[in-house]
Amino acid sequence: MDLKNTGKFLAELRKEKGYTQEQLGEKIGVTNKTISRWETGIYLPPADALLALGELYNVSINEILSGKRLTETEYKEAAEENLTQTIKASSFSLKDKIEFFKKKWIKEHIAIMVFIGICIIAVLIAGIMVKNIILVSILPMLILIAHIWRNNTMMAYVERNAYDGTGN
Repeated sequence: MDLKNTGKFLAELRKEKGYTQEQLGEKIGVTNKTISRWETGIYLPPADALLALGELYNVSINEILSGKRLTETEYKEAAEENLTQTIKASSFSLKDKIEFFKKKWIKEHIAIMVFIGICIIAVLIAGIMVKNIILVSILPMLILIAHIWRNNTMMAYVERNAYDGTGN
């Protein structure tokens, strides 16, 4: 799959139908600049746009990705290659997924982490005010427990979502 060839093919198909980039953009819900970027090979259209373009131009997505009309033999050969390259180009790496789901978990649990932090500070203040060394001395253990809880629940969430995607 060559983005430049794909882009040239998209431009040819658009011209065959007699559309301007602006008219095509209106039909599929994007700007003429987006159409231009696809036709110059800067970007690959997303899956929903590929579907819409295929229907509009009466060609297969495989032909769009190959940048030409395909015979039956060429179609079979190009299908696997196009699918493999599209998946590689559009998928997140495992590292990206892990980082994404860590950030998402933190956003979803920030309130409870703040609450736990406030509770730990309250224990410290109470220990200082009543001059109770035991309350002050249990703070490192409370901090450790809070950290272990946060890390374990976050990583369990990440594993459920980043590795298998089930979220269960």
